[in-house]
Amino acid sequence: MKQTELNLTTLENWLWDAACEIRGATDAPKYKDFILPLIFFKRLSDVYDDELAQLMTLFGNEDLAQYMIEADHKALEQNPQRKNDPRLVPIIRFYIPKEYAWNTIRHHPRDGKTLGEFVTTALREVAERNSELKGVLNVKDYNEQHQDQRVLDDEHLGALIEVISRQRLGLKDTQPDMLGRAYEYLLRKFAEGQGQSAGEFFTPIEVGQLMAKILNPIPLSTVYDPTCGAGGLLIKARMLFEETHPNQKTQAPRLYGQELNPVTFAMAKMNMFLHDYVNSKFHIGDTLRKPAFQDTDNSIKRFDYVVANPMWNQKHYKEEFYKEETKRFKFGTPPSNSADWAWVQHIYASLKPQGVAAIVLDTGAISRGSGSKSGHKERDIRKQFVEKDLIECVILLPENLFYNTTAPGIILILNRQKRREGILLINASEHFVQEKPKNVLTEAAINAVAGVYQQWETREKLSRVVSLEEIREADYNLSPSQFVQVTEAVSHRSLSEILTDLQAARLAREEADSELARVLAKLGLNGRNRL
Repeated sequence: MKQTELNLTTLENWLWDAACEIRGATDAPKYKDFILPLIFFKRLSDVYDDELAQLMTLFGNEDLAQYMIEADHKALEQNPQRKNDPRLVPIIRFYIPKEYAWNTIRHHPRDGKTLGEFVTTALREVAERNSELKGVLNVKDYNEQHQDQRVLDDEHLGALIEVISRQRLGLKDTQPDMLGRAYEYLLRKFAEGQGQSAGEFFTPIEVGQLMAKILNPIPLSTVYDPTCGAGGLLIKARMLFEETHPNQKTQAPRLYGQELNPVTFAMAKMNMFLHDYVNSKFHIGDTLRKPAFQDTDNSIKRFDYVVANPMWNQKHYKEEFYKEETKRFKFGTPPSNSADWAWVQHIYASLKPQGVAAIVLDTGAISRGSGSKSGHKERDIRKQFVEKDLIECVILLPENLFYNTTAPGIILILNRQKRREGILLINASEHFVQEKPKNVLTEAAINAVAGVYQQWETREKLSRVVSLEEIREADYNLSPSQFVQVTEAVSHRSLSEILTDLQAARLAREEADSELARVLAKLGLNGRNRL
C-alpha cells in the first residue's frame, strides 16, 4: 500500500488535538512547554527509524547498521569541526538510542508515578548524546511539581503521548516545510490563548510575511534576528526565498538568531529543525548586553538583512549602560523607560554597508518628543537617523494584530545604502479583517504595501513619499497617519456662515409666505379655507 504524505490540515488538527488533551491540566502559558518538545522528539525518533531502515538495507542487517551509526556519530561528536566540512556528511541526522526511542517512551509502564521521570530522562539523554540538541530537548522537566503537586500528572502525560503517537512523522510521511508550518500554526494557537505573555515569542504570521516581502532576500545572503523568539520572522524570509527561487534552494539565506528566554530559544531551534533549516545558527542570551554574534576582532557581526520585533518600551537598561558602549549606541543615549531606539541602533550596527532591516516597534517610537520645546532623547536619536538618510520607510499597521497588545505598531525600514530621496510613509491602518481573537492583515494589504514600497510610489489613501524638509517641519515625527489620510476629509463650516445661511433661509420663507397670501387673496381665499 502506497504511503501518502500528511497534508497541512490533518497535521494542524492532530497537533491541536494534542494540545486539547492537557487543557485544564495546567495553565495555558505552560502547556506549550510540555507539548512542543514531544512533537519535536517524535519527528527525530521517526526519522531515525527511517534512516536506520535504509542503512539496514545497505549493510544487510540491523546489528551492523547500528554499529556503523554509533561509530560515525561518536566520531562526529568528538570532532565537531567535521560538521563544517561539506565533504563529510553524517550517515544520520541525530542518534536516538533504542532505550530512549519514541516507542520505548510510549510503552513505558503506566503506574502513575514514573512516566514523567522517564520522559525527562529520555529527552535529556538524547540531548547529551547530540550536542546540537542541548538546550533544545532538555529544557523541560516532565516530573515538575508545584506546591507538592505534579504540574502534568502521568495520566494526562500518557494521554498526550497517545495522541502524538497517532501520526508518524518520518521522512516519507511529511515534508519538513509542511510539518514546520503546522508547528507554526500550533504556536499561533498558543499565542491566541496566552494574551500578554504571547508577544514575547510570536509575531503574527502575516506581519512576518509582509516583512519578508519588503526585504526580499537575495541568494547566498544572511538574515539575522537579535530577538528571534520562536524564529518565525527568520523562517518567513527564507520561505519567501524558496518560493521565489525554487531552483536555488542550496543558495537560500542562512539564518542567525539570539533569544533571551531558554524555553523560547528551544522552540526556535525546534522550529528550524522541523523546517529542515539545519545550517542556521542560534545563541541564547541578552543581545543588548552581550551580543553573541561577533567577528574575530570582537566587533559586531554584520548581516545582509535584519528582521526583529523586540519587546516594546523595555525598561531593563539604565542610561549608564548605553554610555559604556558609545561605538554601538553612537546616535545617542535612549531613555531608561524605553529601549526602542537602543534596538534600532544595535540593528543598524549589525547591518552590512548595503544592508536593510525591518523592525517592528511601538507607534510611539516614531513620534515621542516631536513638538517638545525641551530636549528629548528619542526625538534627538530619530533626528540623527533622518538627517543621515538611513530611514527608508515607515509602515503603520492596523490595531489589534499583536497578541500582547491592541496597539497598532509600525514597521521601520532601515537602509544603509538608500538610493531614493525622501521617506516613504505607508498608512495600512484600515487594511484588515476582523477575526477572533485578533484582527488580521489581509493578503491584499500585504501585496499593496509591498508594491508601493518596491515602486516607491505615492498612492491615495495608502502611501506618500515625504521629503526630508517636510519631516524637519514636523519635528521628526514619522507617523504615517499625519501625512497619509485614509478616510474622507470632513469639512467644518464656521458658526457665522451657518447663522448667515439660516437668516437667508428665514427671509426666503417670509417672502414665499407673503407671495402665497397675495395669490390666495386674489382667489377670495384665506388661510382657514385653503384646499
